[in-house]
Parts: sequence; structure tokens; C-alpha cells
Amino acid sequence: MPTALLWFRRDLRLSDHPALVAAVEAAGRDGTVVPVFVVDPRLWETSGRPRREFLRGCLADLREQTGGAQVIRSGDPVRVLPDLVRETGAESVHLSADAGVYGRARDAAVERALGDVPFVRTGSPYGVTPGRLTKDDGTPYRVYSPFARAWRARGLHGPAPRRDDVAWAPDVRSEDLPPAQDLDGTVLPPAGERAGLDAWALFRDQRLLGYATSRNTPGTDGTSRLSAHLKYGTVHPRTLFAEAQQLAEDHAEAVDKFVGELVWRDFYADVLWHRPETAREPFNEQMKAMQYDTGPAADEHFAAWAEGRTGYPIVDAGMRQLHGEAYVHNRVRMIVASFLCKDLHVDWRRGARYFFDHLVDGDLASNNHGWQWVAGTGTDPSPYYRVFNPTRQGQQFDPDGAYVRRWVPELRDVPDRYVHEPWTMPGGPPEGYPAPIVDHAEERQVALARYQAVRDA
Repeated sequence: MPTALLWFRRDLRLSDHPALVAAVEAAGRDGTVVPVFVVDPRLWETSGRPRREFLRGCLADLREQTGGAQVIRSGDPVRVLPDLVRETGAESVHLSADAGVYGRARDAAVERALGDVPFVRTGSPYGVTPGRLTKDDGTPYRVYSPFARAWRARGLHGPAPRRDDVAWAPDVRSEDLPPAQDLDGTVLPPAGERAGLDAWALFRDQRLLGYATSRNTPGTDGTSRLSAHLKYGTVHPRTLFAEAQQLAEDHAEAVDKFVGELVWRDFYADVLWHRPETAREPFNEQMKAMQYDTGPAADEHFAAWAEGRTGYPIVDAGMRQLHGEAYVHNRVRMIVASFLCKDLHVDWRRGARYFFDHLVDGDLASNNHGWQWVAGTGTDPSPYYRVFNPTRQGQQFDPDGAYVRRWVPELRDVPDRYVHEPWTMPGGPPEGYPAPIVDHAEERQVALARYQAVRDA
């Protein structure tokens, strides 16, 4: 009987899965499909514990959905996949294309190792596969807005049909699930395709209507909380886009804002596709000369930021949410990133790495380019002068202090007028909460001077 091997990676679902459809068609009516996930040490060992545990949950869900047929193997895919092909007699290997820096090189190496066995890429984890959208002259987009216009003009294909007739290959040896991770009290969202679809349904039915405004208020449940599911592909953006479009006539602004977030995700993946070095280096090469603080004082500032004890409530709440949920509200991500780079003058790469280690939705393209956007080194044409005032941001987007009070218990009894600037209270901040570690107004001027020096050089 013909056998097709389906290599799962960032597509841990059975619905809207073009590579699965291709594998079923390749196997034919009498054939079987071998569903495999390879625990690659290079990725496992560089992932933080929240991502490892969420991945483990996704694999457990996938094993259940395949009736126990899900195969898990550990090791270098360049060795593991050819061995499994020989073991099962698979006549083709199917997968969703990987747009990442490491993933592209790994897949090319696996394809070479397979020799004459077809290595079939179908679909990708993105709405528009990175590299597909270019300007009229064939060059890549460097700015979000024109990319978004081209993305929307192109549109997305409809979701792939779910195949419930898959004949999974029986009795292929599998390892156990990866080991459970000690999260030290961090609470993760439910993992797996069913949880992802449930999260989408909850957002679509209860939160989407007010998304245009509520997405900016961290003290409310106004966002989709789908980022981890998109990261691991338990839902595909194509599915979300198709269902959101059905609501666009009555909820145009909300749907437009939500689709815009899907476009940002595709944009940053496209940037990384064309400029893989920007995972580690400034997109704006001029900013390589930017001066950052180093040494013991900078290390102390970084530790205060990471532990949520800067004395700026919205910043501290964000960092404590990171440790409590392996997640940070998007508005607050920008605030805490700006504070690290422009108030504490710490290299954006250090903050991006810390986030990547602790986020359950840590995605290289979105995380690192989001940090670059805030730091003034990225794709935005003129962000260097944008310095978030943490007090004003808190007052504007968390006016009643609900978010701060949830994550900073020292401030739960502080009156509203002081919750975002407790150092102005008679007698100073409440016991146990620090005074601000820096003066924002002064450090803003330092940051602007450093950026101007780079621009004038």
C-alpha cells in the first residue's frame, strides 16, 4: 500500500491543512499517512519552558485526534526523516513550508538527504506565504502600510477542506511526549486545535464587536489571545480571516483592525524572509552605531525591569504578567519595550531575548521585529523620536488601574489618582513598592540625543 509521510511543525491541527490534504491525495484510496513530529534539539533546547509546555499540550491533542497514530521522534530531522521513510516505505514527504531562517536551511538539508523521495511543500503558517508579495519593481516591502494594501488587494484563499477520511498508518513506533515542564506557577492557556478553535469562537462571538477600542485596554479581556495558537498553527490565519469577513458588513471597523493584526504577522515574516540577518541585527543599518548602556549599572536596571520593580506601575504590571501568564498585552509590550530601550538605554536584543525565553507565543519574526519597531531600529521610517511615557500610557489605557492592580498587589489599595504615579502620594509609594529607578523626562532627552547623534553621523 502506498504511504505518505506528513511532517508536522507549526501546523498542529487537522482542519484547514493543505499539506494534510496533499498527503492524503498522494497516499490514495488504499494508502496510509504517517503523521510525525520531530523534536529537534536545536529548537527544543533554545525554547523557553512555556513554549515547550504549550507544544507538549498541542502534541497530546494531536495524538488524540489521530487516534494514537501521531509519531514522535527526537533528533536531527536530517537523520530522523530519511530513517522514518525507510522504516515505513513512505513514497513522499509532505509539509507546510517554513519561512524561518533556521527552518529554511533545515528543510533544504532534509530534502537533499531524502534523495529521490519527493519533498512536497504545500501551504505555510501564514496568510500570504513570505516572499510572495513584492513591489511592482520586484523588491520587498520595507514599510507596513503599502504591504498591507497589497495584502488586502490580493486576499486569501479559502480554508482547505478538513479530511476526516484519513487512514493513519498503524503501529509505527513512537516516543513518548516530551517531558512536562516546571512552570513555577506560570499559568498557560489550554493547548491544541480544539482549544484554539474555542478561543477563536469566544473572541468572535463576544469580543470582536468592541475590538477596535478594547484591544488597547489591558485591564479588559479585549484581545483574541490567539497568538500562541497562531505560533503553533493550531488554527490558521486563513480560517480566522474567512470567518471574520462574514462579519465585516456589520462590524467593519472591528474586523478591519483584527485583520490588520494578521497582516502585521505576515509583514514581519516577510521582512525576515528577505532580510534574515534582521533577526539579530538592526533593519536600519545606520542604527548599528546606536549607543547602549552596559556594565553593572545597566545590569541592575535590566534586572529591575525584568522583575517588575522599576517603580513605574504599568511597566511593572507588564513584566509581572509575563511571568504570570507567559504573555503580555500588546499595548503593554510596546510600553515595556520602550522603557527598556529608551529610558534604561539597554540594547533591544537583550529585551527581545528575554521575551523570547518567557513568552508562550514567542515567534522570532514578530517578537524581534516588534522590538526593533519600538527601539527605532526597524521597519518604521521615523520611530526614533517615539518614546512612550509610561505614566501617560497607564493613565490613558488603564484609567481605573484595573490592570496595574491585578498584577501589582502593592498598589491595590492606592486611590485611582495615584495608581500610575504612586511616588506623588503623601509619604511616597506604599511600603514594598519602589520609587522610580529613573526620571522619564531626563532619560527621554538622553535617548533622543543618542538617536540624533546616529542620524547626524
